[in-house]
Amino acid sequence: MDLAKLADEFRVPPNRKIKMKDYDAGFTAGYEKPEDPEELLAEGVARIAELQDKLYAENRQSLLVIFQALDGAGKDSVIRHVLSGVNPTGVQVFSFKVPNAEELDHDYLWRIVRALPERGRIGIFNRSHYEEVLVVRVHNLVPGSQVPAEFVKGNIWEERFEDIKNFETYLRRNGIIPLKFFLNVSKEEQKKRFLERIKDPAKNWKFSAGDVRERAHWNDYMAAYEDAM
Repeated sequence: MDLAKLADEFRVPPNRKIKMKDYDAGFTAGYEKPEDPEELLAEGVARIAELQDKLYAENRQSLLVIFQALDGAGKDSVIRHVLSGVNPTGVQVFSFKVPNAEELDHDYLWRIVRALPERGRIGIFNRSHYEEVLVVRVHNLVPGSQVPAEFVKGNIWEERFEDIKNFETYLRRNGIIPLKFFLNVSKEEQKKRFLERIKDPAKNWKFSAGDVRERAHWNDYMAAYEDAM
């Protein structure tokens, strides 16, 4: 299988609008069973470990891997599998949840900047600054925030997209390479996984009533993701 060609199918070119419905959330690249890609995963993990050593030895660049997805898409599982063969001393993982009081007293990129990986290291973001144009947008949270009123206006999302693009350009120019991944999950598959969390005592801790409430905003999230890509 030509992995580079396969990756191109899912890469979103700059300034191209997409529609989520055009991407099959059930696509398996020909793998029918969970154990089928194990050999390929092992090869990939070994390659990542090799490149990690070079990244650390050079100590000039760092890698920032960003995972965004709706609940139930498997961000934690992907992170666990991909990092299974790397040196943990060279990796730092951050999970961004609802901002706390200190974070709300700063600009929305403040907590992101604090978590950026050092040179020679790999940083993993479980959610990221994109939450500010996703959940914040869907729930219209800006008017109730500490953002000055004159900046809460009709084109605020376009301005935030511009801010994020400029921020990521700044990162690249400083040797921090951002790689962004959206894990696609269908509404039906998400429901199935939520029910599994309820039925399986070992997974109960992953389920919350808030997960169900968020499903009511499915279409709004899809529209927000399409704009953010």
